Amino acid sequence: MQAASRESYKIAAERLDEYVRGAEPSAVATTADDILSVAALLRREPRLRRALSDPARSGEDRSGLIEGMLRGKIGADALALLTALVSGRWSAPSELLDGVERLGVEALLASADSAGELGEVEDELFRFGQVVAGSPELSSVLSDPMVPADRRGTLVDQLLSGKARPVTAYLVGVALAGFGGRSFTGALTRLVELAADRRDRQVAYVTVASPLSDEEEQRLGARLSAIYGREVSVRQTVNPDVLGGVSVRVGSDLYDGTVLRRLNETRNALAKR
Repeated sequence: MQAASRESYKIAAERLDEYVRGAEPSAVATTADDILSVAALLRREPRLRRALSDPARSGEDRSGLIEGMLRGKIGADALALLTALVSGRWSAPSELLDGVERLGVEALLASADSAGELGEVEDELFRFGQVVAGSPELSSVLSDPMVPADRRGTLVDQLLSGKARPVTAYLVGVALAGFGGRSFTGALTRLVELAADRRDRQVAYVTVASPLSDEEEQRLGARLSAIYGREVSVRQTVNPDVLGGVSVRVGSDLYDGTVLRRLNETRNALAKR
């Protein structure tokens, strides 16, 4: 998002946090569903996106437009949050859509947090991403926009039924819709990071040839927490191809101490001689 859009989103996100502090988790989940239903509407209706982000209209005019459309069709709390969102300045219609989607996701994560389930939701999202990554056929089907959305949704429901919390299943559905314009796997990764961020944590993606022990994982997490100044969720991926050592990615930072990297560097050095 550009600066104006970020500021508009920040104001709405602060109002969401105020609302969450005084609401029941179930009510917050309902509000999240309302907001995400509006995001789906905006995705289908580009003219509406343009009208609600039009800089030639005043914030009051845009707020009145969305109120007139949605009053009585969604809950009052969701409408108040959306009104606050569209009244701000948006650099592009696509950024407004991203803001509405993000606000709905944050509300859903907040409902899980209030219910004491956010850590489990973060873990379930990551593990489902691992399952998908480990099956090229499954990954191909879920990532293919040419496969009907209802078919992909049914497949996800079958895979997660009885194995994940409702919030997790809902968020996987958000990923299927291309959250933030991302690929399915990219959307899942972003949702894991947003869940961690709401818990005031950073995510470290760790690739190893064989699983770290609990003690090794805790030691690595503590070292990374000291570097980044906040708690770190260590998310392991086992890949025998790296042969040994550890690769760690935190945001845009990559620490690659794998045997595979050292072998590749040696091979490249020899090729230059």
